[in-house]
Amino acid sequence: MKVTEKKLDGGRIQLEAVASTAEVSHALTVAHRGFAQQMNLRVAPGGSVAQAAEKELGIKDLDAVVQQQAVEYLVPFAIDKRNITPAFPPVPKVASALKRGQTFSFSLVVTPKPEYELTSYDPVTITVPPFELDPKEVDEQLAQLADNYADFVADDPHPVREGDIMLLALEASRNGERMEGLSTEGRTYLMGMGLMPEEFERQLVGMEVGETKSISFAAPGAPDDGEGERIDCTVTVKEMQKKVLPAIDDEWVAKNLPLYRDAAALRGGIADRLTAERRAQYESFKMQAAASELARRFKGRIQDEVYEAMRKTLLENLRGSLAQQGVPFEQFVQSQGGEQQFGMLMMMQAREMLVQGYALDALFRHEKLTLTEDDLDAAARSMNPQDPKAVRRGMEENGQGFALREAAERMKANRWLLEHAEVIVEEPAKS
Repeated sequence: MKVTEKKLDGGRIQLEAVASTAEVSHALTVAHRGFAQQMNLRVAPGGSVAQAAEKELGIKDLDAVVQQQAVEYLVPFAIDKRNITPAFPPVPKVASALKRGQTFSFSLVVTPKPEYELTSYDPVTITVPPFELDPKEVDEQLAQLADNYADFVADDPHPVREGDIMLLALEASRNGERMEGLSTEGRTYLMGMGLMPEEFERQLVGMEVGETKSISFAAPGAPDDGEGERIDCTVTVKEMQKKVLPAIDDEWVAKNLPLYRDAAALRGGIADRLTAERRAQYESFKMQAAASELARRFKGRIQDEVYEAMRKTLLENLRGSLAQQGVPFEQFVQSQGGEQQFGMLMMMQAREMLVQGYALDALFRHEKLTLTEDDLDAAARSMNPQDPKAVRRGMEENGQGFALREAAERMKANRWLLEHAEVIVEEPAKS
């Protein structure tokens, strides 16, 4: 991509960018993938998203539909090309549509991230609770381990009730064809665990040991009104069962977890793992406390556009998180006191995040800190500890190198801040 820049009034920069034919094609392809994911399109093996969109949605020109997304994909590359960190995402201006096989020109007016100063760069002072690992956490981990290795043994016969555990034999068919994965000669079943639909469990209630019953319930995705596709089952309650937890002693450890010498070593291993996890959380807590204290020294006015961009980002992240948890956004807003209260909370959070970031930027400049490859890797690791290399590669290949550099600079400044801070540890609470 060829990018030229021109300085405008107020510190703004106008970028004129020309994307190559290959970049245009790639941007449209990426936009196609995003469209398919958003619309849950099923792409046939060897087929394309465009073909699936035409077949399932009647869209004959998918390139035209995803124009905006393709342009937005190109924007970061122009910014990163000039090594600019924007204060907020700029809106591209275009004179023509993207077309495969043609170059594409667009312009941006970028407001660079402003440089603020602090009232003082002296070391900060923070007060934190002492680090400690509650022994109850180790006990809880051992209890969970015992539950994972629990046995199910025969219990006294009685009619099936909600919450019961039983051994079932099951023959299931759909449209007359046997369902191999569901059918079984004997499988432990726990009522109320969501293993089968409620309609199935309701018909189990009251069955006696040895009783066989025909049960029908709506197939997954079918309406639960008796009119849609059904799954037919022949169910036999073979025995009632109860859960028996093992004693996590030396004998059990030798049999099931031979990497540990004995039960004491297992407990110690769990304690070591939890200590490492809590220690990392504790260090993050101290870094956050130091950054929050540094932010008190911030001076300057933040532009309304910056506030709005941060608020929008926070909202998008929140909506995504709530969707994953299955919580309606409107319900969450009401739980926070309604729209007005929620709006105020969002603006306060946006300001705190912005001020902390700008304060760390100021510290990075003041102390003349510089970035290394290790710093960039550390920033990527903070985003995804499991695969930091993929994070860094993805950000750099998608024009988000400036965002990675910003995150790395702030992380390095935050670590420097904590290393030079006066950390007061509170006295342990007396039990």
